[in-house]
Amino acid sequence: MSVNYATLGDLKKGSYIVIDGEPCRIVEMSRAKTGKHGSAKAHVVAICIFSGQKKSLVAPVDTRVQTPVIEKRLGQVLADMGDMIQLMDLETYDTFEVEKPGGSDEEDQLAAKLQPGVTVEYWLIMGKPKIIRIRSGSG
Repeated sequence: MSVNYATLGDLKKGSYIVIDGEPCRIVEMSRAKTGKHGSAKAHVVAICIFSGQKKSLVAPVDTRVQTPVIEKRLGQVLADMGDMIQLMDLETYDTFEVEKPGGSDEEDQLAAKLQPGVTVEYWLIMGKPKIIRIRSGSG
């Protein structure tokens, strides 16, 4: 699993963090001032990259947390297999299957454009691929 470590206080809205073993993007972050006892706390609300679930975390700002390593790569769609898309990495020529995007309006529109021959940008996050956007296409 490819992760880095960061201090919770160093992260901000739009950063990525691992909560409950899942990579998430921070959508909201607030800090509570130091009290009479203990250190300042951070309250993080994040959306899981793969499932779209909302997750939250409350911890001292000096807590070390995991941040996912995100590799941005290009791939070509080889086949649409229902719930899965077969991709070929344009650098290594490896072929693999990726879950078809869906769940939100934006992802449904992306899924509708995925046809064989289309070049897509996908992110490899903690060893799991996710299609992010279409780079160019035959359609």
